[in-house]
Amino acid sequence: MFAGILAVSGFWWLIVGILVLAALLVLALVAQVFGLWFQALFAQARISLRELIGMRFRKVDPRVIVLSKIQAVQANLDFLNTSDLESHYLAGGRVRNVVVALIASNRANIALTWKTATAIDLAGRDILDAVQTSVNPKVIDCPNPASGKTTVDAVARDGIQVKARARVTVRANIDRLVGGATEETIIARVGEGIVTTIGSAESYKAVLENPDNISKRVLEKGLDAGTAFEILSIDIADVDVGENVGAKLQADQAEADKRRFQAEAEKRRAMAMAREQEMKALTQENRAKVVAAEAEVPRAIAEAFRGGNLGIMDYYRMKNIQADTGMRHNIAGGGQDRQGGPPEGKSE
Repeated sequence: MFAGILAVSGFWWLIVGILVLAALLVLALVAQVFGLWFQALFAQARISLRELIGMRFRKVDPRVIVLSKIQAVQANLDFLNTSDLESHYLAGGRVRNVVVALIASNRANIALTWKTATAIDLAGRDILDAVQTSVNPKVIDCPNPASGKTTVDAVARDGIQVKARARVTVRANIDRLVGGATEETIIARVGEGIVTTIGSAESYKAVLENPDNISKRVLEKGLDAGTAFEILSIDIADVDVGENVGAKLQADQAEADKRRFQAEAEKRRAMAMAREQEMKALTQENRAKVVAAEAEVPRAIAEAFRGGNLGIMDYYRMKNIQADTGMRHNIAGGGQDRQGGPPEGKSE
């Protein structure tokens, strides 16, 4: 019986120990968040101890939630509740930035809802910077100095290069921040518009006289379509004259034509020299044939003697005819002329 009483007593002591440990754990959790709860209580943020303890278990930083809720309450943003702040924190959003952006937009009378603000923040855009840019427009240099270029270069119709530098004043468009193009797109489009405008000018003088025509024509193109910004103005900060690109291109073309014609002339000269060598070789070949044919004459005469087809008197008669022909040729001027040179039309 005594052992039973001890067993029952030990059981109750175990229960009491567990309750004491639980109470200590609850007290420890309450002690961690009590200061924040007390701060929220006096700021009328309406955050209970149970919610603060639950944030600890949900791996949510209660300090961020409490301070953000206090900021929203003090700014009369009563539509924000604790669960919305927690869900955005758990989604990886920047709660403090979103709340500050909502406060700034509310003060500037900019229509911005919690859903839109959190969507912009989760998309990777800085919602606070976007609201500030919407209130206070910023200036973008075109081209961007970080790219290494200081001017936008284009060539007018007269071949003269014109160098321009523009400053674009933009304001953030809250409705197009999600999915809208960034500053790089604005810079690229403005640069393209400047190049097109300068390229369509009849002379570089027209560009220098009226640089505002560039900004007017670029603004007419609606370059901010599909971007996260609204272009307020485009100001041409600097216009300068570059090199004469047209003359340089013409000089390069003339040099290329010169080299081409020289190559063609050299080709024709080489062909003529080759043809001359071919004709010389053909002449030597024909002379060789003539010599070979003349060498056959004595042989044919000898064969005629042996065959009885040619007599000695016939041979002498043939020699007399050859001598008479040579004499007539000399009389007719077939020999040397009066100056002692070879007759005209003949070579030595």
